[in-house]
Amino acid sequence: MLCSNSWIEQNMEKLTNWQQSAYNHFSEIMCDELHHYPCIPGKQAFDKGTLRFGFAQDPRSNTASEELADLLKQYGEISRDTGKYASLVVFFNSENIPEQNDGIEMYQQIFWSVLNRVHELDETSWPEGIAKDPYDHTWEFCFDGEPYFAFCATPAHRVRQSRHFPYFLIAFQPRWVFDDINSSTVFGKKLKKVIRERLIEYDEAEPHPSLKWYGQEDNYEWKQYFLTDDDSSPSKCPFQNMHDKIKS
Repeated sequence: MLCSNSWIEQNMEKLTNWQQSAYNHFSEIMCDELHHYPCIPGKQAFDKGTLRFGFAQDPRSNTASEELADLLKQYGEISRDTGKYASLVVFFNSENIPEQNDGIEMYQQIFWSVLNRVHELDETSWPEGIAKDPYDHTWEFCFDGEPYFAFCATPAHRVRQSRHFPYFLIAFQPRWVFDDINSSTVFGKKLKKVIRERLIEYDEAEPHPSLKWYGQEDNYEWKQYFLTDDDSSPSKCPFQNMHDKIKS
């Protein structure tokens, strides 16, 4: 089910050990006054209780995709009632995923597999105004008629600390959240500048070159969903590649 941070904090005993651990780690990151989390809207959303949280099983399993699809369906129905900076944060039980040298590549594969499996469970038509082709600058991942920006963090990330988390994590931000945060607004431009400055300090690295504005002609949203520790990104969209394989 969907949970607010206040519900979790008042009902911690109802969560399993890994669920408690995942939420506590997230809370510590959001509340760290020495290393300020770079995403200001995300920090404000946590403080004001407008985030919603969900838990799912091992992301490699079909069960996890079914759980995520159910969470997204629930969330789409209530997201506009939660607050201005709405997001759904889903923690996955990744305790049994082995560590390996190419961990980021492994998690990247898992991430796109999850999105593809969830997409296959979507019974609603793709919303108008959102391109179906991920090579179009207006493409965004959609579920149940709602466009989302997806953000993935993993245990394998080391350089980009903003993408590191002890458990596999995917956050979904509804596209409407960015109505006032874009390249055409003064507020959006100022906020982006501040976030980038904080991101450089937090990661101790320059922002990934794929981080651009939605709708920008040379921007592909899917490249921002899963960032590597270096400046590389896939030459082809993994979402489209997997989708084509499923259809064939």
